[in-house]
Amino acid sequence: MAEIQASPVTRGGKPRAKKIAFRLDMTPMVDLAFLLLTFFMLTTTFNKPTVMDLAMPVKPDVDEPDSAVPAKKALTLILGKNSQVHYFFGLNTPAGTPNEPRPTLYTTNFSDAGLRQVLLKRQRQQPAPVVLIKTSEGAKYHDLIDALDEMNITDQKKYALVEMERADEDLLRSSNL
Repeated sequence: MAEIQASPVTRGGKPRAKKIAFRLDMTPMVDLAFLLLTFFMLTTTFNKPTVMDLAMPVKPDVDEPDSAVPAKKALTLILGKNSQVHYFFGLNTPAGTPNEPRPTLYTTNFSDAGLRQVLLKRQRQQPAPVVLIKTSEGAKYHDLIDALDEMNITDQKKYALVEMERADEDLLRSSNL
């Protein structure tokens, strides 16, 4: 017959319960933690928003000379209502200035065949042009962002946000815009 093995007996005659050593294996948990950590690190580095750097000039000292733009290098953009861009080549001098004709005002929009082509054509005609961006009362913030995007797309090296002058307002009024 089969042998019956008796369990160890304690003093009271009751069998003692066998103590099993409990060992928790943490390896799968650590693997999961590293996997999640890697996943979240990669997703946060890939989800950085695209931001365009905009350098704003420091307030000039009184001793510094005025940084005037030569008229032959200038392209002036006036952002108007209904997402229109009015532009002219050169600078607009105040009315009544002798020997200075009024600039010819052209109108375009923000499409690929609009402002982008004007900027690219100006770059081919005049290397290193300076683009002056002005906003009229009817312009929207979205128009300014679109204009800055076009500066970035066409790789304009020099452009500036400039306030509208009275001569520019008179030019718009005389063109019924």
